[in-house]
Amino acid sequence: MSCAACSAHVEKAVREVPGVTGVSVSLLTNSMTIECAPDTADRTIIQAVQRAGYGASLDDGREEIPADEQTPRLKKRLIASLCFLLPLMYLTMGHMVGLPLPPFFDGAENAFWFALAQLLLTLPVCIINRAFFRGGLKSLLHRAPGMDTLVSLGAGAAVLYGLFAMVQIALGLRSHDMDRVLQYRHDLYFESAAMILTLITVGKLLEAYSKGKTTGALKRLLDLTPKTATLLRDGQEQTVPIAQVQAGDRFLVRPGESIPVDGIVEEGVSSVNESALTGESMPVDKGPGDPVSAATVNQNGALRCRATRVGRDTTLSQVIRLVQEASATKAPMAKIADRVSRVFVPAVMAIALGTFALWTLLGSDLTFALSRAISVLVISCPCALGLATPVAIMVGSGVGAKHGILFKTAEALENTGSTDIVILDKTGTVTQGEPHVVQLLPGEGVSSQELLTKAAALEGDSEHPLAQAIRKQAEAEGLSPAPAQNIQALPGKGILGQYEGVTLAGGNRKLMEETLPLPPQVFAEGDLLADQGMTPLYFAEQNRYLGMIGVADVIKPTSREAIRQLGQMGRRVILLTGDTPGTARQIARQVGIPEENVIAGILPDGKEAQVRRFQTEGKVAMVGDGINDAPALTRAQVGVAIGAGADIAIDAADVVLVRSDLLDVPAAIRLSSRVVRNIKQNLFWAFFYNAVCIPLAAGAWNFLGLVLSPMVAAGAMSLSSICVVCNALRLNAVPIKDSSKDRPRKRKLRKEERTMQKTIQIEGMMCGHCEARVKKALEALPGVTATVDHAAGTAVVTAHRPIADDLLRQAVEAQDYKVTHIR
Repeated sequence: MSCAACSAHVEKAVREVPGVTGVSVSLLTNSMTIECAPDTADRTIIQAVQRAGYGASLDDGREEIPADEQTPRLKKRLIASLCFLLPLMYLTMGHMVGLPLPPFFDGAENAFWFALAQLLLTLPVCIINRAFFRGGLKSLLHRAPGMDTLVSLGAGAAVLYGLFAMVQIALGLRSHDMDRVLQYRHDLYFESAAMILTLITVGKLLEAYSKGKTTGALKRLLDLTPKTATLLRDGQEQTVPIAQVQAGDRFLVRPGESIPVDGIVEEGVSSVNESALTGESMPVDKGPGDPVSAATVNQNGALRCRATRVGRDTTLSQVIRLVQEASATKAPMAKIADRVSRVFVPAVMAIALGTFALWTLLGSDLTFALSRAISVLVISCPCALGLATPVAIMVGSGVGAKHGILFKTAEALENTGSTDIVILDKTGTVTQGEPHVVQLLPGEGVSSQELLTKAAALEGDSEHPLAQAIRKQAEAEGLSPAPAQNIQALPGKGILGQYEGVTLAGGNRKLMEETLPLPPQVFAEGDLLADQGMTPLYFAEQNRYLGMIGVADVIKPTSREAIRQLGQMGRRVILLTGDTPGTARQIARQVGIPEENVIAGILPDGKEAQVRRFQTEGKVAMVGDGINDAPALTRAQVGVAIGAGADIAIDAADVVLVRSDLLDVPAAIRLSSRVVRNIKQNLFWAFFYNAVCIPLAAGAWNFLGLVLSPMVAAGAMSLSSICVVCNALRLNAVPIKDSSKDRPRKRKLRKEERTMQKTIQIEGMMCGHCEARVKKALEALPGVTATVDHAAGTAVVTAHRPIADDLLRQAVEAQDYKVTHIR
């Protein structure tokens, strides 16, 4: 394939194969992605491509960048062409700059030998660049003319006219018509044909070199992949090729070596540079139980690891595959160029023929009319149209991969920057996703160290997440008490145990009320912690109150800044969570999300419904990490998965953030916006170039003295593709983490019409489970959305049309709760 017309013809041919439902051909990567029925034979598709006049073979599945065979081949063609073109140009144009012409070529009587010498120097250039003629003829026979057709027609017409002029010179010499001889001696077009072919080759060479630069990010990743691994077998070290490593093998990574495959650290402590995958320059500490990824670099101590994912399953391979697949798909913008490309070359051929006919009818001499037609053929550039979108997508995908942002498709890369609303899941996205000790409130006469020591002892063998948070805090402070004995679990309350001969109790308020009477101010402190989004845990020994520990899921360090940047960009940020309204509001306050943008108490199946609701207001991006986020991620125009989340969430998403850092969401939006702007610039240049240059080449401005020779037209055609590729390469310098130039989008969101909002006072709700029951009952009513808070004893109901109070009351009281007031 040589241009957009070629890729459009291949798409059309394959789309006609029975069972094929979708096809996308990339001119940049010379690849094709097909959606088809399972019983569609590969051979049938390949035959369709071959019938269209092109070759095809199955992808062998190897993660590698094909070797650049085009650049060396084109370089040899160019050098060989110049060896003949330079003497040809001396012969035809040397006298214009005062260079002497050999005597046997001078004068009218030697005109035929002068023409023959030009022909003999031109034919080798045509033979060296015969690929243009071969490709042009083949595509013409398959009724799918492309760029090669235009070039071969232009150069071929120049050669044929030169032969016609030679015949006229011979006839003039025979009849001693010297005026006729001199006229055609100066109208030889051989040098135009040779120059056209050589300049187009220069353009193709620069284009091939520039296209190779677009895969730089992938090449750097592949270069980091180790070729061997040191396996530990029967106590011995064995160095084997990376392809022989199997899941479950134990391997050794010394300081300074790259980790060969994904695995889990079993022995050793070190720091690992993960910048190849995440873009984060700071090393990450690794110890037993921690995961490691292929292509990351071990920096300090030796690590003994067990392989978990090898070959195509490693994180590195998935990154490479996602970038390659994104580059092979087409962005919606590319459809504009595709529609134009289907008719572009036939239209140009018709314009060239019409130009020749028009100038001939207007009385111009044959030479001028032919020159205009040839100029139209060679200046037209379907290449620029075909490259406008894929080069920007390839470079943009590579830049994203370098920063740990993976776009699965070109459509995702285009759509991310145009989102209006960003919905954030709370747990694991805005917050760390696991509880941490936030506050220690020791009782009278008790130190913080004593409280934490005895709490950790009591929770020593518990697998509860809150217990694990207490143990981690104790370890962080250098405390390692022995686990308590005779543990007795009290469901819904807490646990009891023996530690150093005394009974310890730890749990919620209900447990304390039963085991140790406490003054009201203690429980008031606990209520205050609960209002701040924490879970208060009370601890006591015998008849002595030890204190209270506040445990909460803390926000990630970068969440607040990420949400600030999204707001600065003009995006509306929504916090969506299944947690209680009190906890959700507290988290929202910490990260700067307005309370009216908090939706709490949402059941897993309700997240997808909320996404659908917000899609009536604008384009939605959903950011999540859990299995319950998968339906919402799929429903949103752009699903963004936190890389450390569940595999099913990552599979459902359009964008994957490898670093699990919320700051990468505004970075992805910036990158997408710049890629879309770059595509628009490329498409504008491609359309503008042809809109201006084709009339110029046809002689439309001849009355102003502006005439374009075929040689200049060939040079301009070559430059057009180079400009498009070089413009796309500028994306490598985009500072996607810099928020200083962020500006809000001017687009106004479509506000959802809300015709009714009521607050219901409810008695009897005790926990999040109660909230969920009331919420489900209320939202079963048509068009109702509810936010329920058991601590406040309220349910706020919103609906698109009035709902009778009796219906609301019946829905709540059917769940065995009492409605005291509706306002």
